[in-house]
Amino acid sequence: MLPFPRAANDSAEPSPRPNWIRVKRMTKHWKADSRRICPRLRVHCGEDIALGPGKVDLLALVHETGSIREAAERMHMSYMRAWTLIKTMNACFREPLVVAVRGGQAGGGARLTETGRKALEHYQAMEAACLEAMRPRWQVLRRLLKG
Repeated sequence: MLPFPRAANDSAEPSPRPNWIRVKRMTKHWKADSRRICPRLRVHCGEDIALGPGKVDLLALVHETGSIREAAERMHMSYMRAWTLIKTMNACFREPLVVAVRGGQAGGGARLTETGRKALEHYQAMEAACLEAMRPRWQVLRRLLKG
């Protein structure tokens, strides 16, 4: 379940989310059925949010690209903001989720640790389970909405 969960209009890869749900992610220009449900799971660690939708998107993109800079660009955020989010996530877990790889011939980059891959996988599984659990009630509620 590690592949990056994409928005409904993102043509690069199909979304692993069920087709009955629409989730706005990673795009500024999103047009679809205006009736959608968007649960937002957050894992708190003291005063910090250890994991949430945006941080999970960032982790998935770092995993996909091997670069904090590239992940930040794809999310339309600054490198400094992405690095700050990664530092917060790393501080919340017993082991870091993302480690920087020094330059050299390969040019450096970043990678998810085993803990980072597990955290990403478990969060995505929790999100999918949450969406599936809501499906029957969402179908009923959706019929009550305009549009």
